Amino acid sequence: MATPNEKLAASLKVLEHLQGGGRRVFKTKEIGRSHRERLLKHGFLQHVMKGWWMSSSPDTASGDTTAWYASFWQFCACYCTDRFGEEWHLSPEQSILRHAEATAIPMQVIVYAPRGTNNKVELLFGTSIYDLNHSPLPPAADLTARDGLRLFAPAAALIKVSESFYTRYPVEAQLALASIEDASDVLVRLLEGGHSVVARRLAGAFRRIARPDVADEIIATMEAAGFAMRETDPFDPEHTLADLRGRAAPIVRRTEALWEAMRGAVIETLPPPPGLPEDREAYLRFVDDIYQSDAYHSLSIEGYQVTPELIERVRSGAWDPTENDVDVHDRNALAARGYWQAFQSVKGVVEKVVAGENPGTLTRSAHRDWYRELFQPFVAAGLIAPSVLAGYRNEAVYLRGSRHVPPRREAVREAMPALFDLLVKEEEPAVRAVLGHWMLGYIHPYPDGNGRIARFLMNCMLASGGYPWTVIRVEDREAYMSALEAASVDTDIRPFARFLAERVRWSMEIAAEPGGRATREV
Repeated sequence: MATPNEKLAASLKVLEHLQGGGRRVFKTKEIGRSHRERLLKHGFLQHVMKGWWMSSSPDTASGDTTAWYASFWQFCACYCTDRFGEEWHLSPEQSILRHAEATAIPMQVIVYAPRGTNNKVELLFGTSIYDLNHSPLPPAADLTARDGLRLFAPAAALIKVSESFYTRYPVEAQLALASIEDASDVLVRLLEGGHSVVARRLAGAFRRIARPDVADEIIATMEAAGFAMRETDPFDPEHTLADLRGRAAPIVRRTEALWEAMRGAVIETLPPPPGLPEDREAYLRFVDDIYQSDAYHSLSIEGYQVTPELIERVRSGAWDPTENDVDVHDRNALAARGYWQAFQSVKGVVEKVVAGENPGTLTRSAHRDWYRELFQPFVAAGLIAPSVLAGYRNEAVYLRGSRHVPPRREAVREAMPALFDLLVKEEEPAVRAVLGHWMLGYIHPYPDGNGRIARFLMNCMLASGGYPWTVIRVEDREAYMSALEAASVDTDIRPFARFLAERVRWSMEIAAEPGGRATREV
């Protein structure tokens, strides 16, 4: 008779087979009852809704959204295809969001289908699908497929979205407009449907994004067809739009559009930059003095159990893995050692920044050094494979407790150069610091250490304006993460800018004390 372990192994073999090709979502009929109950009991399977299951992990805590958000879009594709075959597609609004690389998990997905029942299907963690009865299906030329999802093509979606879409999702609307290569892509649909009101709106929108040639072509052609034309601008007059002319990958255009849309709020919120320090040695002494506090808080935010005593032991050289077996395998000590090594590299960059060198140019390559230094002790101890030091991640990543899903691994290779191009060109130190920190975390380029690297990057950019090194405290973690979530999911940078402004002002007060030393708790 098979032992419990042998039975579980057999069930895992079934699950492994089902997971071929990256599948995470399964129907009840695909897994026998005994296997299903066993996998559910041991945490390898989670119930989504009647008849549907998804892969999970035994260490998933109650209330952890990670497994669901990792499976969300695959579930939507599988569920809709199972119900409607090929006769369904996402709404025009959701289609544009997907084309524009907006990866946040929506609370509700609206699906158009001739056999839809106008019914809301409740899913995990408050998410849902609403299947809207909508017929007939649009022409095949208006639809496209991506990752198993059936979407409106951008040109077709722009005809169908409401005027309010431009104020609710200005970045995504701009990206959809920028993807249109020629006016004929939208004109054929405007003329066939007699969409004169939409044509006026699109003409105004194209003119707003610096595409007057397309706007003029729409106006002239619609007037030639007998329509009275008076263009309207659907965007909020106060919203700043980036210049996205020229060919670029969607994630690059998204990065540029987000940066331009957010920078004004940052400038309004942070205190004016003090300017590069006259006494560079005093500035760097402050960096040295604040190291212990910075290391303690930054590592604690990431979940390491570190103490000021451990950090000092590493800093002073008393940590010795060659003589002490405990030091070799203590992950907290290894993390502290990696932080010390990376901090020295960051300080070297800061020294050049306060001397007047461009911080974007310096950090373009230096951030890779910081990553290697953070994890070199783990590699040396044999706890992680040397290949981890290779650089950017090769897998999808999902953030615990966050609706933000970082870009695909392929997009990372396009987004990171775009980020550093923006840092090089940006003239405002506060914008470099706030948006540099947030956007590196948004892209999430590395398998691990992204938060620490983002905070290192932030402090290099703060140095370019003469702001002192600024520590984000572990006790502020909830507010910190909530502010980052608002920026990543709602494209609202204000909470994060306000949060950092408070911490920067605090650091400025410390640095202004006699001797300019970090002599009190930050």
